Amino acid sequence: MFFTYLRRELRRRKKAAIVISMGLALGIALVITVNSVSAGMSQAQGKVLQSLYGLGTDMTVSKAAAAASSTSGQPRFNFGARDDSKNQSSDRVMVQGFETLKSSVVTQVADQTGVKKAVGGLSLSVIKVSGTFDRGTFKQNQSAGGKPGGGGSGAPQGQVQGGGADFSINSFSVYGTDVANLDLGPLTSSKITSGKGFTSADTNAKVVVLDKSYAKTKKLTVGDSVTISGTKFKVIGIATADSGDSAANAYIPLQRAQTLADSKDKVTTVYVQAADSKKISAVKTAIQKNISGTTVTTSADLADTVSGSLSTASNLATSVGKWLSIAVLIAAFLVAALLTSSAVNRRVREFGTLKALGWKSGRVTRQVMGEAFVNGLLGGALGIALGLAAAYTVTAISPTLTASLGSTAGAGAGPGAGGGGRFGGAGGPGQQAASKALKIALEAPVSVNTIVLAVALAVAGGLIAGTFGGWRASRLRPADALRRVE
Repeated sequence: MFFTYLRRELRRRKKAAIVISMGLALGIALVITVNSVSAGMSQAQGKVLQSLYGLGTDMTVSKAAAAASSTSGQPRFNFGARDDSKNQSSDRVMVQGFETLKSSVVTQVADQTGVKKAVGGLSLSVIKVSGTFDRGTFKQNQSAGGKPGGGGSGAPQGQVQGGGADFSINSFSVYGTDVANLDLGPLTSSKITSGKGFTSADTNAKVVVLDKSYAKTKKLTVGDSVTISGTKFKVIGIATADSGDSAANAYIPLQRAQTLADSKDKVTTVYVQAADSKKISAVKTAIQKNISGTTVTTSADLADTVSGSLSTASNLATSVGKWLSIAVLIAAFLVAALLTSSAVNRRVREFGTLKALGWKSGRVTRQVMGEAFVNGLLGGALGIALGLAAAYTVTAISPTLTASLGSTAGAGAGPGAGGGGRFGGAGGPGQQAASKALKIALEAPVSVNTIVLAVALAVAGGLIAGTFGGWRASRLRPADALRRVE
């Protein structure tokens, strides 16, 4: 009886059912669209952060920033006077933008509760100054008679003419990679597109993997050699960053990097992978509590430093979009409730007759709520369809957004600030400022949780409308209802 009456009433009031369902559908579709776009924004921000951290990294640990003096960390270049050649060059390898941690910290971090894996790395800045000196010639002053002579007491005897110096500065970034743990760290965000990558046998080998853009700029290929602070490294591979911009220009084995920088058993960054991605905050708190003098940075912390159109779109989706969704949902629920209540008013004689025939108030209420519940489910189905269509459209169009990553708190510019390299002056992996804007294609993935949320909202909308309408229907008295003529 219940379902028979329900089916008949929904057919008889198709227009009202469609209006209620469409109102709920629009609100639910907007919620799905906003949630899917927000998820796409998070993925896009993740791609930007992966260009620095690499895949699988949930957080990094570095030494807490200390107040630096105005002269600390400034490179010095000394050139001796040589008669045999006027060409001069000198280079410096320095820890880039960080203070170092002991390698034992990597083990300490790995032993913390909730940490699945921890890997250390050393970020370096190489600054090379090279050029030529041209000696000037000393020309003695002439006396009044045309003979060499002084210009009087205390006056200069002559002057140097010509000469000078022409020097260029080339800086580039080098990252010391733990070749025994290549599945974590910045290099994981790049793919070897030429040659080969590191193996565990390369622990102390003089080999280097170059970033594709840097190799192209310097016209280097696999098999060539790169000289870093007097040591020649053989190029064994060329890596292409997935995001378009790599964490460093060159990657060498960690042990070799420590030797070059005179930083034995030192690292600048510890890359951490959490055992449970939902407990990253708890792991961060544990590391900061148990390992003093460290700063822990998560991807959520870095997300605040992402700028560009990606950041603007993300803010709109997060704040304006969600508040708009809430407002539309509230409006849809109110409209559904009012329309249901209005339908009850138009059915006063009908409900009065049913009560006179023996229907209890609870049965009338259940009948009205059942109709509203079905309207809610229809609205949910339509809303899910519209939301999926909107999300698919965004993914199909894939609008391109730009993003750049600024330095995080405590990140200092590298010693090579203002240098001529592609990353001159940038910090190391995890704290460097991006040298150029990254272009990210926006997608709008729809998760199962979003669909479940849509169904829950549809049910809630139907129940809210049905509860209000059923309450009105239950208050009707048979005698009053039968006296009313429609």
